[in-house]
Amino acid sequence: MSLLLKSVPAFVLFSMLAAAQPSFAAVSPDAPFKLREVWKIGGDGSWDYMTVDSQAHILYVARLDRVMLVDTRTGKLITEISSLQHVHGVAFDEEGKVGYISDGGAGTVLVFDRATYKILATIPAGKNPDAVLFEPTQRRVFTFNGISHDATVIDAATNHVIATLPMPGKPEFSVTDGSGNVFVNIENGSAILRLDAKTLTITARWPLSPGEGPSGLAIDTEHHRLFSVCDNGKMAILDSQTGKLIASPTIGEGADAAVVDAAHNLIFSSNGESGTMSILRSSAFGGYSTFQTLPTKLGARTMAVDPSTGTVYTVSASLGPKPPASPANPKRRPAIVPGSFVIFVFSR
Repeated sequence: MSLLLKSVPAFVLFSMLAAAQPSFAAVSPDAPFKLREVWKIGGDGSWDYMTVDSQAHILYVARLDRVMLVDTRTGKLITEISSLQHVHGVAFDEEGKVGYISDGGAGTVLVFDRATYKILATIPAGKNPDAVLFEPTQRRVFTFNGISHDATVIDAATNHVIATLPMPGKPEFSVTDGSGNVFVNIENGSAILRLDAKTLTITARWPLSPGEGPSGLAIDTEHHRLFSVCDNGKMAILDSQTGKLIASPTIGEGADAAVVDAAHNLIFSSNGESGTMSILRSSAFGGYSTFQTLPTKLGARTMAVDPSTGTVYTVSASLGPKPPASPANPKRRPAIVPGSFVIFVFSR
């Protein structure tokens, strides 16, 4: 201890050290999540994936024909990136300069400036580009196309398509380990593919059984774990290096998104059909247990977690009756009451 600190009274030194700790340090790891705020955003249209830009304090929400940008400090709408057709997701580069939007209706990927929110380029993709991903080691953008069953690969330096990769089924969400591997769920094959971002080849295919019909996918890069949420109320947890099934805990129905909060050893699943959020916790021994089943709202099927604060966001609206399923559209969703769209904010 320095002479300067030795001269400080003990009670003053304790206060100084306490003030220097991050705000989340005082929160018990066993503290439950609670609903803190409901942001009434309104507007018409369905929604899809959400993404948090922690440094800019912005929550991006894919909202049918536009992307809504919401200030996470105030809950107010900042602006919208509009004139789109059917948005699915948003991805960011690693430098904080640009973002990428998958417009499934137009079959395109849009590059936008994260400072001005202006569109910089529009790039053709396959049919119904859904998940969109920035891979940092090769600086390539991947979009996984649900109707054409392929992946479009874009060089981020030139914004040109460099490859189209056939997929053995309908691709869903994707993640990267930051070390050159890309992983993607195959919904109608109940499997995860591993792709090499440099050679653009499929290097592994791993079954998800007992999980069936995967959609959302998350990754814990430190512990090499993949978390795939499935239609049959299961989360398939795999080793991202070997593909070995580690666990298959039960989650709620209608899960469409999975997120990892690695700082707090938590894994989240947003379950739209049960109106819940399943929160799992990993142990030091490699096991997984249910930490909390959090009530949300019917339709709250996608979500995002701010890694800098641990705050969790999900969205929904007032819904009408659910229409019957059809062979062409087995996942028909109920009508949305205009103007009822809200964002739920959960924290500990």
